[in-house]
Amino acid sequence: MRTSTETASQAYRDIERFSTADMLSAMLDGQRAAVDAVAAALPALEGAVEAAAQRLGNPKSRLIYVGAGTSGRVAMLDAVELYPTFGWPEERSLFLLAGGSISVAEARESAEDDEVAGRDEIDALACGPLDVVVGLAASGSTPYTLAAIETAKARGALTIGIANNPGTALLERADCAVLLETGAEVLAGSTRMAAGTSQKIAVNLFSTAVMMRLGKVYRGRMVDMKPSNKKLVRRAVEMLMQVEGCDEASARAALEKTNFHVKPAVLVVRGLSPEEARATLDRNGDDLHRAIAALG
Repeated sequence: MRTSTETASQAYRDIERFSTADMLSAMLDGQRAAVDAVAAALPALEGAVEAAAQRLGNPKSRLIYVGAGTSGRVAMLDAVELYPTFGWPEERSLFLLAGGSISVAEARESAEDDEVAGRDEIDALACGPLDVVVGLAASGSTPYTLAAIETAKARGALTIGIANNPGTALLERADCAVLLETGAEVLAGSTRMAAGTSQKIAVNLFSTAVMMRLGKVYRGRMVDMKPSNKKLVRRAVEMLMQVEGCDEASARAALEKTNFHVKPAVLVVRGLSPEEARATLDRNGDDLHRAIAALG
């Protein structure tokens, strides 16, 4: 059965003959459809966030993304950005891309049919009940991704399926189903367009909301970010100045005592030693709101 993402839209059957302005406008309309699809999926995303955050609160849990082709590269991008953005440990943010790392820069479309690889790679990670596995597939039927999700679920992991076609296997077999119904692409079958955009938006929302639920954000700031370059060091200083209303010298002094980790530096500005700041955060689940409340 042909899926909606593979269907050709009659409105755009001659798009290559459009004027450049009309061509670009038509493609932009497709991107707007991606945003609308995510908006419709917000209730499903909410359920996925709450379920994932509950499991990922365990320090031994992992967030594992799975996908092939465009979906796999979207998944990979989200996974690798969690450490610098939120300080989420790299060993707890993993991705499985059909065809392996070579597929990052070189399309290997046949790899998506490899069910054995999908199963074996989940097994190799010793995936278990503490883990959350997110599978992305525009079609909702990619064999590699389906096999990985089915294996992860059988091993007790929480599974989340994100797909762009209703009633598909990925949505039916995952614990949490997120349908991004983008419909026919402006360029027939090119799911790197609206479907890919909707997936990128969805995982951005999902992972960011999960990290917020896990205490990685304070007063709208990324207080667990890793300041790995001069720009981010400056951002850390400004962040602490804004959050605590202190001057630059005080902010920089506190950050130097905490290896430029903003979260404990907030407590250092409030008078705690670096050791006391860390201990207070540990006692309060690494949640800065709770740690400050505990100080009275």
